Amino acid sequence: MENVIQKTWEEIDRKLYKVLLFKDFQEAFAFMVRVAFVAEKSNHHPRWTNEYNKVEIWLSTHDAGDIVTEKDRLLAKQIDALLGI
Repeated sequence: MENVIQKTWEEIDRKLYKVLLFKDFQEAFAFMVRVAFVAEKSNHHPRWTNEYNKVEIWLSTHDAGDIVTEKDRLLAKQIDALLGI
């Protein structure tokens, strides 16, 4: 299904970052919907962009001063689980 181009999360500018490529827009959007349910359940929401088959995700905790916290690492693991990583 997904063609992950970045298997590991990278920490850039105090944020966890990952970029993913999917087969097409529909697969990218379906993945984002699955992430949205996980994020809403944990009340921790990513900053992300989507352009056709490309999804970029940035994770940081705004309440902690917009830095990476355990909440971000947990959401990153949950996102990876959705990808089968």
